[in-house]
Amino acid sequence: MKIIPAVDIKNGKCVRLSQGKADQETIYSDHPQEMADHWDEEGAQLIHVVDLDGAFEGSPKNSKIVKEIIYSSSVDIQVGGGIRTLAAIEEYVNAGVYRIILGTIAQKEPEFVEQACKKFPGKIIVGIDAQDGFVAVKGWVEVSEQKATDLANKMRGYGIAGFIFTDISRDGMLQGPNLESIKEFAEAAQLPVIASGGVSRIEDIQNLMKLESSGIEGVIIGKALYDKTLSYADAKTWAKTYAG
Repeated sequence: MKIIPAVDIKNGKCVRLSQGKADQETIYSDHPQEMADHWDEEGAQLIHVVDLDGAFEGSPKNSKIVKEIIYSSSVDIQVGGGIRTLAAIEEYVNAGVYRIILGTIAQKEPEFVEQACKKFPGKIIVGIDAQDGFVAVKGWVEVSEQKATDLANKMRGYGIAGFIFTDISRDGMLQGPNLESIKEFAEAAQLPVIASGGVSRIEDIQNLMKLESSGIEGVIIGKALYDKTLSYADAKTWAKTYAG
């Protein structure tokens, strides 16, 4: 299982939000690129980068910083946040991004996902954020009437490389992941799933690894790493030992 550190960018800084709320942020660094370099040095295989301003406003707002991270990193970078045009995808792909995360647009304009997959095969993953099982969009400020599992079923046929599933109620709260909802989503998705939200201790990694047979291939960790309730080295070592 991949242990994936998160670098969330807001107003040019590396932050974490609680339950995705823009007014509940903690700034961890004025230099997101330095944080990405840190996780690179720690041995991450993949880093999760989100342009939060882009997610809230509907178009990339921190693309210069994101591209600097891509250029300077020796590991794979997946990027999301406000990416809602083929031109925006192309800009990041040309910069060398590993994968693009499409979120709001997947729910609002599903045909766009199909277009993107055809133009950029193997590069597109869909981020599905759920509140009580229903899809949340626009930086989590809106909750739709569509079930997360229904959207996953729809997306599966478009040629996407996998999903990121976030349970909003747990994100940034350090309360442990919602294992039941993650398992339900992964089994419905029938594609590789990266789980996100709530991880705070090594036991959470252990519990998520029990879901690998359901399709969970990785976990994104943010606040726990920055608040040091969990060390990246410990998480990576445990995951490697268990897998071995």
